[in-house]
Amino acid sequence: MVLTSMHYLYMAMVVIILAIMLMKKDIVIPCIIGIFAMGYLYSGSVVVAVQSIFNTLIYAGNEFWSIIVIISLVVAMSKALQEIGADVLIMSPIKKVMVNQTMAFWGIGLTMMVISWLVWPSPAVPLVGAVLLPAAMKVGLPAIYAAVAMNLFGHGIALSSDFFIQGAPTITAAGAGIDVTEIISASIPIWITMSVVTVAVAFFMMKRDMKKNSLENLNVENLEQAEPKPLGRAAKAIAIFTPLAFIFDIAAMLKMDLAGGDATALVGGTAIIIMLVTVLTSFSIKDGFELTVDFIKKGFAFGITVFAPVIFIGGFFFLGNQGGATAVFGEGAPGILNDISIFLSESVQMTKFSTILTQTAVAIITGLDGSGFSGLPIVGTLAYTFSNFIDINMAGLAALGQIVTVWFDGGTVIPWAVIPVAAICNVNPQDLARKNLIPVLCGIAAAMLISMIIL
Repeated sequence: MVLTSMHYLYMAMVVIILAIMLMKKDIVIPCIIGIFAMGYLYSGSVVVAVQSIFNTLIYAGNEFWSIIVIISLVVAMSKALQEIGADVLIMSPIKKVMVNQTMAFWGIGLTMMVISWLVWPSPAVPLVGAVLLPAAMKVGLPAIYAAVAMNLFGHGIALSSDFFIQGAPTITAAGAGIDVTEIISASIPIWITMSVVTVAVAFFMMKRDMKKNSLENLNVENLEQAEPKPLGRAAKAIAIFTPLAFIFDIAAMLKMDLAGGDATALVGGTAIIIMLVTVLTSFSIKDGFELTVDFIKKGFAFGITVFAPVIFIGGFFFLGNQGGATAVFGEGAPGILNDISIFLSESVQMTKFSTILTQTAVAIITGLDGSGFSGLPIVGTLAYTFSNFIDINMAGLAALGQIVTVWFDGGTVIPWAVIPVAAICNVNPQDLARKNLIPVLCGIAAAMLISMIIL
């Protein structure tokens, strides 16, 4: 296999992108430059190169659109629930089980995990923090470990798996060129291993620190708490209807074997119905028309804000696959990653250990920007590349990359990414990131070990 200037350009841009990530800078600009340069090198035309930027974004946008829509819809639903105070009612039963520090840690964590699965970690943070944090601190749970629990269970366990909304595995699967169900299935043992180890280490550290009396508890009175919404009959009914609706979705997925796009469609439709029922039962028809549009705008503003940079980043890495290159450049475009895979298989001796180590290292590097999902197209693409010249499970390797990327990138160990949780818990972001770092690193080591065994 002979590599051309297109292959070398693509590899050079990947190295540049990773280097810029290590410098903790956004990588949208080098991705745009990479798309333009590849378009010009392939066609020899500046016009085609300029067009390729737009066409690449359209292709990537089509790949991500369903994810953007589902996240936007569940955020719109959560805004409607917050408006009438139903979110507080939904959470209130959890407060009753938080009778001591241990139960408070697990109660906040597990609640954050479930809510994050259903409505995404970002909107879950103010909901869980506002309702459960004061109750947890009343039983003696330090604010810093309430923040640790919210981070690890929400931005770590829930977001790295994303079984319900399926945003993360969909992006990873697109990069690897396989079905999302393969990623989800392959991720389960790795996800369980990392989640259990990470949370166990964090819990042990909490008990150790509390025995040493090295933590200062914040007074509940010092926390800024939002004024509670007046609760009416409609809010109480919606608080019952909402979890029942999602329980019905889960049952339908199991009974009808729904996954991927079909499961996403069911969740999205349910979110819309819950939002409409909330508006129609809690407000006048006249106000309902305006409020519905307002909630939808807020939901899509959130979704677009989160995924706008991911579209640019994913677009560049999709050009490495045959499908993406053909869609942008036309028939005859090279499958760059496939070609590189063949070249490496002929030139370099890779082992399972070196492959897993490389995938993990790249996942950590791509997670250093703390922006969310920007590294997922990269690790998906790498899994595709590596699996072509070494006998390793591509879906499992992609899943490992996804899990490690999200634990870093999703907001557990990067100081500027943990700010929302730190703010709601009134703790220092750097202190929170430091508390999370050792548990997360232990979890990554365990994830690598189980990957060596099962992949």
